[in-house]
Amino acid sequence: METLSIITITFHDCATRYGLSEPDLHAFVDLGLLHPAEAPDTLRAEPDNLARLARLRHELGLSAEGIDIVLAMRHRLLELQTELARQRARVAQLEYYLNKSGPLVDL
Repeated sequence: METLSIITITFHDCATRYGLSEPDLHAFVDLGLLHPAEAPDTLRAEPDNLARLARLRHELGLSAEGIDIVLAMRHRLLELQTELARQRARVAQLEYYLNKSGPLVDL
């Protein structure tokens, strides 16, 4: 299982380190893609998430709203992949049971 590392970073340092402008960072906060920290002008975020936002902004040239849509689609895709794996396990279990190879195990 992965452990999440969350950092607290100022808007200025984040803009410098990840190559995002401060207005972009504020737009990401407004959209809920980033979260402000308790200290003024700081963010609490995962470095991987910040790098993903920077890549989408720089490599694809997406606006903040476009990035929001892409990340929502990514989240939905991950949910669907998880559900597909669960359904495949259920089918395999049912096939195993119907072939009288063993008992049905509750997932």
